[in-house]
Amino acid sequence: MLPDDYDQIDSTVRATLRDVLGLSEARAAELRAETPLFGAMPELDSMAVAGLLTEIEERLGILIEDDEVDGEMLETFGSLVRFAAAKAPR
Repeated sequence: MLPDDYDQIDSTVRATLRDVLGLSEARAAELRAETPLFGAMPELDSMAVAGLLTEIEERLGILIEDDEVDGEMLETFGSLVRFAAAKAPR
């Protein structure tokens, strides 16, 4: 995957988190690879996860299987972006 592709996926995941969770532009811009998500971000509860993943699927044109969803994938912003990047068409 080219760096530009990864940057685009990062931007898409960041925008999706902002839109689905109602984060401010500033808060979304502050997300770093090590920023904790599930369990640390109050807006990202179990109900929001389904909407977030569905929206990521639509925006990136990927399919996320139920058995791929786990705590590790949602642990940090970086882990979510890496997961999405691995699923993205090449």
